[in-house]
Amino acid sequence: MSHQSRVCAVLFDTRSSSYEATARFWSKALGRTLEFDPNERYTSFAGELDYVVQSVESADQGVHIDIETDNVEAELDRLEVLGATKKYKIKDWWVLEDPGGHAFCVVPVQSKTWPQGTIEWP
Repeated sequence: MSHQSRVCAVLFDTRSSSYEATARFWSKALGRTLEFDPNERYTSFAGELDYVVQSVESADQGVHIDIETDNVEAELDRLEVLGATKKYKIKDWWVLEDPGGHAFCVVPVQSKTWPQGTIEWP
């Protein structure tokens, strides 16, 4: 059974102490409107490719991508064959690592522009 997937977001993982400053920086750097709520874990700058600032524990700082798909299990299988390893599951998505140890997420469809830009996998 085929499925589709695509990169849907670039996330800037930042400490809670720098969450607002980071969100303000990236909104200006990317020319995107900011609607900041310090009580929310995510601040999104929506578009065809979403840019998101995420408040995380300090050890988890970095930049990662999300791959959205209409079949999470099939996409996990495909990526594991390519060399990815599962780290852990959160709700209905997975955090994985590529062969170099870089974390990324596989998430169910969440963007408003789906299925624009998707690739269909056998």
